[in-house]
Amino acid sequence: MNPRITVLLPTHDRPDVLSFAIESVLWQTEEDFELLVVGDGCTDATRDVVRRFSDRRIRWFDLPKGPLSGYNNRNAALQEARGHYIAYGQDDDIFLPDHLARLAAELDATGSEWGYCRTLWCVPKGYLLPVLVNLTNPDELDWFINTGNSIPSSSVMHTRESLARAGYWPTDMPKVADYQLWRRIIGSSDRGVAYSTAATLVHFRARSRDRDIGPVHAMETIAEGAAWWPAACRLDVEDGVPEQATLFLRLLQDPTAGREIQRAAASAADRIAWGTVFRPADTWSATRATPR
Repeated sequence: MNPRITVLLPTHDRPDVLSFAIESVLWQTEEDFELLVVGDGCTDATRDVVRRFSDRRIRWFDLPKGPLSGYNNRNAALQEARGHYIAYGQDDDIFLPDHLARLAAELDATGSEWGYCRTLWCVPKGYLLPVLVNLTNPDELDWFINTGNSIPSSSVMHTRESLARAGYWPTDMPKVADYQLWRRIIGSSDRGVAYSTAATLVHFRARSRDRDIGPVHAMETIAEGAAWWPAACRLDVEDGVPEQATLFLRLLQDPTAGREIQRAAASAADRIAWGTVFRPADTWSATRATPR
């Protein structure tokens, strides 16, 4: 019997954090999945990480380095995907335990072919920031389609049928092929998009980037100035220790930590909306509102 979900996890020489990404897939409350780990010209260290896992749901694709960002290797693995839904991991991101279950449930409920979850961006200072993008609003969807993308690929799930219809990942682009694929899927469907408002993905800045995107930087500015910023949405980062390791240890030691992070993220999002309406933007550090 085919699994309900295929998770594609591409990697290129991130043995320092890859194990956390894999573990976060394996601890999902939705257990009916296969995990395709796709090596894009990886070294022995990466192979050793994957070989430590004996779970039969994992399939390892040890492929030579592909052109550009190796999108052709992702397509080669996706040609063998058996799940009704396709989800994506990144080798430096972490799923909270209900990530797959919530996304699949949202797609089931709405009948949409493409959906995503609220993302928590982890910045180097340790803040977990809920980036607020609601593509069920027509104006936000229009901005997304025509202007730019602020949704990490690891927050997305879509049907396998829509992937085949859209023609898989573009292989002639050095980057942002995910964005082009999402536009194709959404544009070729009349079922709208699904949005799971629970924050179930923690996304970390890519090693190749020296800064975060504009919306994340704006959220970080708010978090730094907010005396009320929830403790559950902060990591105690240490020099030389990947933020992924710190978060993973918290989740491993406390089974309730994922839900606490989600509740805190929802509270922070509400507080930001409240502050936008009820107080000037330069008073985020205040603990009480000053009515206008």
